[in-house]
Amino acid sequence: MTELIGAKTSRRALLGAFALTAVAAAPVYSKTFGFLKGAGDIRKLSMYSGRTGEMLETIYWIDGEYIPEALAEINHFMRDWREDKAINMDPRNFDVLAAAHRLLDTREPYLMLSGYRTPRTNAMLRRRRGGGVAKKSLHIKGMAADTRLKSRSVSQVYRAALACRAGGVGKYSRSNFVHMDCGPVRTWGR
Repeated sequence: MTELIGAKTSRRALLGAFALTAVAAAPVYSKTFGFLKGAGDIRKLSMYSGRTGEMLETIYWIDGEYIPEALAEINHFMRDWREDKAINMDPRNFDVLAAAHRLLDTREPYLMLSGYRTPRTNAMLRRRRGGGVAKKSLHIKGMAADTRLKSRSVSQVYRAALACRAGGVGKYSRSNFVHMDCGPVRTWGR
Protein backbone atom coordinates (compact mmCIF):
# COMPACT_ATOMS: atom_id res chain seq x y z
CA MET A 1 0.00 0.00 0.00
CA THR A 2 2.84 2.42 0.74
CA GLU A 3 3.90 2.14 -2.91
CA LEU A 4 0.55 3.59 -3.95
CA ILE A 5 0.89 6.66 -1.75
CA GLY A 6 2.56 9.59 -3.51
CA ALA A 7 5.52 11.51 -2.16
CA LYS A 8 3.32 14.43 -1.01
CA THR A 9 0.58 12.22 0.45
CA SER A 10 1.34 10.53 3.73
CA ARG A 11 -0.47 7.49 5.03
CA ARG A 12 -1.68 9.62 7.96
CA ALA A 13 -3.23 12.16 5.53
CA LEU A 14 -4.94 9.35 3.66
CA LEU A 15 -6.34 7.90 6.90
CA GLY A 16 -7.45 11.38 7.95
CA ALA A 17 -9.33 11.82 4.68
CA PHE A 18 -10.97 8.44 5.24
CA ALA A 19 -12.02 9.48 8.76
CA LEU A 20 -13.56 12.71 7.45
CA THR A 21 -15.45 10.71 4.83
CA ALA A 22 -16.78 8.39 7.55
CA VAL A 23 -17.98 11.33 9.64
CA ALA A 24 -19.55 13.03 6.61
CA ALA A 25 -21.36 9.79 5.78
CA ALA A 26 -22.90 9.69 9.27
CA PRO A 27 -26.69 9.68 9.41
CA VAL A 28 -28.94 12.69 9.17
CA TYR A 29 -31.93 13.02 11.48
CA SER A 30 -35.31 13.70 9.91
CA LYS A 31 -38.90 13.12 11.01
CA THR A 32 -38.34 9.44 10.37
CA PHE A 33 -35.17 8.14 11.91
CA GLY A 34 -32.71 7.44 9.09
CA PHE A 35 -30.60 4.37 8.60
CA LEU A 36 -27.57 4.86 10.80
CA LYS A 37 -24.79 4.00 8.39
CA GLY A 38 -22.33 4.72 11.16
CA ALA A 39 -23.76 1.78 13.08
CA GLY A 40 -23.24 -0.73 10.22
CA ASP A 41 -25.19 -3.71 8.88
CA ILE A 42 -24.69 -5.37 12.22
CA ARG A 43 -25.29 -3.15 15.21
CA LYS A 44 -23.96 -4.05 18.60
CA LEU A 45 -23.60 -2.54 22.01
CA SER A 46 -20.86 -3.13 24.49
CA MET A 47 -21.35 -1.58 27.94
CA TYR A 48 -20.70 -2.15 31.60
CA SER A 49 -22.25 -0.71 34.73
CA GLY A 50 -20.11 0.35 37.65
CA ARG A 51 -23.26 0.46 39.78
CA THR A 52 -24.41 -3.12 39.23
CA GLY A 53 -21.18 -4.74 38.04
CA GLU A 54 -23.00 -6.06 34.96
CA MET A 55 -21.47 -6.34 31.49
CA LEU A 56 -23.38 -6.29 28.21
CA GLU A 57 -22.10 -7.21 24.79
CA THR A 58 -24.82 -7.97 22.30
CA ILE A 59 -25.68 -7.73 18.64
CA TYR A 60 -29.15 -6.20 18.61
CA TRP A 61 -29.73 -5.51 14.91
CA ILE A 62 -28.85 -7.46 11.78
CA ASP A 63 -29.63 -6.48 8.19
CA GLY A 64 -32.51 -4.14 8.97
CA GLU A 65 -34.09 -6.10 11.80
CA TYR A 66 -33.95 -5.55 15.53
CA ILE A 67 -33.51 -8.73 17.57
CA PRO A 68 -36.25 -8.77 20.26
CA GLU A 69 -34.27 -10.91 22.74
CA ALA A 70 -31.28 -8.57 22.48
CA LEU A 71 -33.49 -5.51 22.96
CA ALA A 72 -34.94 -7.09 26.10
CA GLU A 73 -31.40 -7.71 27.39
CA ILE A 74 -30.43 -4.07 26.74
CA ASN A 75 -33.65 -2.80 28.37
CA HIS A 76 -32.82 -4.79 31.50
CA PHE A 77 -29.20 -3.60 31.51
CA MET A 78 -30.25 0.06 31.14
CA ARG A 79 -32.87 -0.17 33.89
CA ASP A 80 -33.14 2.28 36.76
CA TRP A 81 -30.82 0.44 39.15
CA ARG A 82 -32.03 2.48 42.13
CA GLU A 83 -35.56 1.07 41.81
CA ASP A 84 -34.71 -2.02 39.72
CA LYS A 85 -37.29 -0.99 37.09
CA ALA A 86 -36.97 -1.34 33.34
CA ILE A 87 -39.05 -0.19 30.40
CA ASN A 88 -38.85 -0.78 26.67
CA MET A 89 -36.21 1.75 25.71
CA ASP A 90 -36.41 3.45 22.33
CA PRO A 91 -34.06 1.37 20.14
CA ARG A 92 -33.14 4.49 18.17
CA ASN A 93 -31.08 5.49 21.20
CA PHE A 94 -29.16 2.22 20.91
CA ASP A 95 -28.50 3.13 17.27
CA VAL A 96 -27.03 6.50 18.28
CA LEU A 97 -24.82 4.84 20.90
CA ALA A 98 -23.68 2.16 18.42
CA ALA A 99 -22.95 4.65 15.63
CA ALA A 100 -20.93 6.97 17.90
CA HIS A 101 -19.01 4.01 19.31
CA ARG A 102 -18.17 2.78 15.83
CA LEU A 103 -16.93 6.23 14.79
CA LEU A 104 -14.66 6.26 17.85
CA ASP A 105 -12.98 3.07 16.60
CA THR A 106 -12.55 1.44 20.00
CA ARG A 107 -13.35 -1.94 21.47
CA GLU A 108 -13.64 -0.53 24.96
CA PRO A 109 -17.21 -0.84 26.25
CA TYR A 110 -19.10 2.25 27.30
CA LEU A 111 -19.42 2.84 31.03
CA MET A 112 -23.18 3.29 31.43
CA LEU A 113 -23.87 5.98 34.01
CA SER A 114 -27.58 6.45 33.41
CA GLY A 115 -30.11 4.90 31.07
CA TYR A 116 -33.76 4.69 32.08
CA ARG A 117 -34.81 6.71 35.13
CA THR A 118 -38.14 6.42 36.87
CA PRO A 119 -39.89 9.75 37.45
CA ARG A 120 -39.14 9.33 41.16
CA THR A 121 -35.40 8.83 40.55
CA ASN A 122 -35.32 11.77 38.16
CA ALA A 123 -37.02 14.01 40.75
CA MET A 124 -34.52 12.92 43.42
CA LEU A 125 -31.58 13.69 41.09
CA ARG A 126 -33.11 17.10 40.30
CA ARG A 127 -33.27 17.93 44.00
CA ARG A 128 -29.66 16.85 44.55
CA ARG A 129 -28.10 18.33 41.41
CA GLY A 130 -30.36 21.28 40.73
CA GLY A 131 -30.40 22.56 37.14
CA GLY A 132 -28.24 19.73 35.80
CA VAL A 133 -31.21 17.34 35.51
CA ALA A 134 -34.15 18.18 33.24
CA LYS A 135 -37.63 18.00 34.74
CA LYS A 136 -38.95 16.26 31.61
CA SER A 137 -35.76 14.29 30.94
CA LEU A 138 -35.73 11.88 28.02
CA HIS A 139 -34.23 9.35 30.46
CA ILE A 140 -37.78 9.00 31.87
CA LYS A 141 -39.07 8.05 28.41
CA GLY A 142 -36.26 5.55 27.78
CA MET A 143 -34.74 7.71 25.05
CA ALA A 144 -31.39 8.73 26.60
CA ALA A 145 -28.11 7.43 27.98
CA ASP A 146 -25.17 9.01 29.80
CA THR A 147 -21.87 7.29 29.04
CA ARG A 148 -18.11 7.63 29.17
CA LEU A 149 -15.04 5.88 27.80
CA LYS A 150 -11.67 5.73 29.55
CA SER A 151 -9.78 5.62 26.24
CA ARG A 152 -11.50 8.66 24.74
CA SER A 153 -11.97 12.19 26.04
CA VAL A 154 -15.37 13.71 26.65
CA SER A 155 -14.71 15.95 23.63
CA GLN A 156 -13.99 12.96 21.38
CA VAL A 157 -17.15 11.12 22.43
CA TYR A 158 -19.16 14.34 22.09
CA ARG A 159 -17.86 14.96 18.55
CA ALA A 160 -18.62 11.38 17.51
CA ALA A 161 -22.18 11.67 18.84
CA LEU A 162 -22.59 15.04 17.08
CA ALA A 163 -21.44 13.48 13.80
CA CYS A 164 -24.41 11.13 13.97
CA ARG A 165 -26.82 14.11 13.81
CA ALA A 166 -29.50 11.88 15.27
CA GLY A 167 -30.63 13.44 18.55
CA GLY A 168 -29.53 15.46 21.53
CA VAL A 169 -25.91 15.49 22.64
CA GLY A 170 -24.78 16.99 25.93
CA LYS A 171 -21.16 17.47 26.95
CA TYR A 172 -20.46 17.28 30.69
CA SER A 173 -16.71 17.85 30.92
CA ARG A 174 -16.60 18.40 34.69
CA SER A 175 -18.48 15.15 35.34
CA ASN A 176 -16.65 13.33 32.51
CA PHE A 177 -19.60 12.00 30.53
CA VAL A 178 -21.63 12.54 27.37
CA HIS A 179 -25.42 12.45 27.16
CA MET A 180 -26.86 10.95 23.95
CA ASP A 181 -30.56 10.75 23.16
CA CYS A 182 -32.84 10.09 20.21
CA GLY A 183 -34.99 13.19 20.71
CA PRO A 184 -34.78 16.38 18.64
CA VAL A 185 -31.33 17.34 17.37
CA ARG A 186 -29.76 19.81 19.81
CA THR A 187 -26.49 20.31 21.72
CA TRP A 188 -25.38 21.74 25.02
CA GLY A 189 -22.53 21.73 27.51
CA ARG A 190 -18.88 22.62 27.81
